[in-house]
Amino acid sequence: MSSEWRDMTLGRICELQGGAIQTGPFGSQLHTSDYRESGIPVVMPTNIGDGGIVEEGIARIAQTDVDRLSQHKLQLGDIVFSRRGDVTKNALIRSRDVGWLCGTGCLKVRLGDESIATAKFVSHCLRLPSIKEWLVRHAVGATMPNLNTGILSAVPIYLPPLQAQQEIAQTLDALDDRIALLRETNTSLEAIAQALFKSWFVDFDPVLARQQGLAPEGMIDATAALFPDGFEESELGVVPKGWRVGKLEDLLLLQRGFDLPAADRIPGNYPIIAASGPSGSHSVPMVKGPGVVTGRSGVLGKVFLELDDFWPLNTTLWVKEFRAAEACYAYELLKTLDFMAFNAGSAVPTLNRNHVHGLPYLLPASECVAAYEAIALPLHQRVRHNLRQAQTLATLRDTLLPRLISGQLRLPEAEAILEEVA
Repeated sequence: MSSEWRDMTLGRICELQGGAIQTGPFGSQLHTSDYRESGIPVVMPTNIGDGGIVEEGIARIAQTDVDRLSQHKLQLGDIVFSRRGDVTKNALIRSRDVGWLCGTGCLKVRLGDESIATAKFVSHCLRLPSIKEWLVRHAVGATMPNLNTGILSAVPIYLPPLQAQQEIAQTLDALDDRIALLRETNTSLEAIAQALFKSWFVDFDPVLARQQGLAPEGMIDATAALFPDGFEESELGVVPKGWRVGKLEDLLLLQRGFDLPAADRIPGNYPIIAASGPSGSHSVPMVKGPGVVTGRSGVLGKVFLELDDFWPLNTTLWVKEFRAAEACYAYELLKTLDFMAFNAGSAVPTLNRNHVHGLPYLLPASECVAAYEAIALPLHQRVRHNLRQAQTLATLRDTLLPRLISGQLRLPEAEAILEEVA
């Protein structure tokens, strides 16, 4: 099979198929003042994910600006690259993204009529570790790597016949689709847990329903009976009857994380949690899960729920004691805080736990917190299971990718591997 494959370049493929490689609009063509809350999405380097576009936090512009910059509109099968910084990032444009704009800081590859190469296959080729290494080696710039149309044109592509391209892409796409579905499911599960917390402990929907003599929507009678049937005045305003006002430290107690120099870390089964999130693993834990961690120094505002035993680094605060709270409740509660408002640092953002401990806070009935935990914890356990499954599939995909695209592994062998994993 490999004898039918041929060495090409990305530029040559575009040339033969009537495509082109184009730089996105310059800053003089698209200004910060052009961005708005609603409108047509603009793909920036930060929106380029693992082979696809990440819509969360994407910038938007008016249709008039899209029409003005119509040469940068994205079509099905275009491949968008980050032009500077992490030059290995690229994403295939799918049906959802058609009509969006290739933004400043990006390069757009349009392959053309696909008479010799399909966009899906080439997209997978461009995610090969060897191609990413090639891009880094050939990028220009001393302080920050930069790509240009000339460099992208020279990217080597090992091209099989069209049918083989389609079959290989279909196999790899199936893995990508399964990974994407698991991630989308996780987003939904996390949204359910967050929405339930807001409904019960922020909007007090069960109390409102009971006050009106109604059964709280989607809640069994035994759980509904745990909530008061009215409100009373407090220093925090109107709150459910019988729920007292205290301080955050009455709900939970935060503690500084533990030192662990990089030289002392031994990779193992226990995640290391830094202020920015998971940061490798260690052979022993310092905290028994489930636990909740947030940033203390450097990065403030991120909150992490860790179900397994773990090691929180000294740049974090972790919940040492769940007093009137439990893990999932504490996780959602801490996500509502504006930690940057408590920044006690100057050049480096720093959080003083004592400032947070003294915040006045509503203390719900312990039975209501326990009822929430009984629902939320299984949701987060499913999230963790799905995440591990997605990581397994991603590892399999990354293992199969270079072997399939180089012709070292035949499709029947790959399909047998996939069936065994399934």
